[in-house]
Amino acid sequence: MENSNGYILNIDKKSVWEYRKNDKKLNIFAEEYKNFISIAKTERRTIDCCVKTAKQKGFVDIDEVILSGKKLKKGDKVYKLNRGKGAAFFFIGSEPFNFGIKVIAAHTDTPRLDLKPRPLYEDNGLAMLDTHYYGSIKKYQWTTIPLSLHGIVIKKDGSLVDINIGEDVNEPVFYISDLLIHLAEEQMQKPLFKGIEGEDLNIILGNMPFGDCNFDDRVKYNILNILYEKYGIIEEDLIFAEIEAVPAGTARDAGLDRSMIASYGQDDRLGVYSAFRALLDSNNEEKTKALLLVDKEETGNFGSTGAKSKFFEYALFEILELTSGYNEFKLLETLRNSKMLSIDAICAYDPNYSFAFDINNSAFLGCGVVLNKYNGVKGKCETNDADIEFLSYLRKIFDENDIVWQHAEFGKVDAGGSETISYILGQYGAQAADISFPLLSMHSPLEVSSKADIYELYRACKAFFQSKK
Repeated sequence: MENSNGYILNIDKKSVWEYRKNDKKLNIFAEEYKNFISIAKTERRTIDCCVKTAKQKGFVDIDEVILSGKKLKKGDKVYKLNRGKGAAFFFIGSEPFNFGIKVIAAHTDTPRLDLKPRPLYEDNGLAMLDTHYYGSIKKYQWTTIPLSLHGIVIKKDGSLVDINIGEDVNEPVFYISDLLIHLAEEQMQKPLFKGIEGEDLNIILGNMPFGDCNFDDRVKYNILNILYEKYGIIEEDLIFAEIEAVPAGTARDAGLDRSMIASYGQDDRLGVYSAFRALLDSNNEEKTKALLLVDKEETGNFGSTGAKSKFFEYALFEILELTSGYNEFKLLETLRNSKMLSIDAICAYDPNYSFAFDINNSAFLGCGVVLNKYNGVKGKCETNDADIEFLSYLRKIFDENDIVWQHAEFGKVDAGGSETISYILGQYGAQAADISFPLLSMHSPLEVSSKADIYELYRACKAFFQSKK
């Protein structure tokens, strides 16, 4: 609101719906996103979905380009995989690389339950799977909900078996039991975070014994028999398996007005999808554009597929070698002069838990893409703390493209907090900042987003990629 002299009196929250309510593209984009998030239940499935679409849009594996002996030129589109869990996609521009490139990064992982290396056992007539939770979760939320199993198993002969059980309505689902209220007096006296312990998150897998034989662990043996008959898997193969238990089912519209989407894994596969679509749809051919997808964000960004690996530098080294030629200074200069965005979720203001939020610095569902000056845990630990020159640059892009944006922090200062991967991007000396999308019930088995925010995030990523500066 402005006074008669044109001075801003306050910064009002703006609902995206006021601007996009009749925009058919918003609802189309939301439906396409729902299809993606319903399939992309794990890092591997997320990358598979992106690569499949990228190939259809003319992207080529960098390794194929290297083998062909050809060079890259303006307009070429290439990608590089990182062990099936990460990838980098590049749209080659005409401008010299040492002028900098545009980069958006997002993470493909999300909290879940992983099977332990020796997961299968029997306990008094029930076959069970032992799990180890991945990322920060409220453990009690994972009991008595339908679960599906996704992953790969490498057999002794080296062949790979894809596991996908529980998503089809004709397939069985799995679940973790909870203690009935009538016998739970002791459990109910425990602190909330102790009500269900990590070692209690054991998945019930079966109850039917094998044949008429009289020996121990007949139910476990029956499960092993099913695994062998259907997949050729023996028990030892489970040590060399990567199987994740995640909530079963597809993304659904939420709210009587159908304005929201309820789904597992939106942190941060919503960011992955929005940035990926923006890269495909942007048409600025001057600056090279890149999308970096990594995992392990939920556990500290370590490992060969995490953001702290050297994968992006290696991919960029290959890009330089296939275009203007590589030298170390050119690589460092390219990174330093680049502009980088990290996308991640941020907690939306929740009236049920208002005590955790600073109302003046909160993200609100349906109010657009979020600009984050910093995140971090308590005293800004592990945060990027973006420079205001870059934030002003983003504000200008968003305003010029009529993008509804808001600013927020991650809850009250001493309430907790969260870090993203922007501080890792910033180590290159590049201008780096976080943009976010609000979520209700972050890190729960069912997170809720606004269709309006999803579309606005896509528009913001596209505007960033298409900006000529």
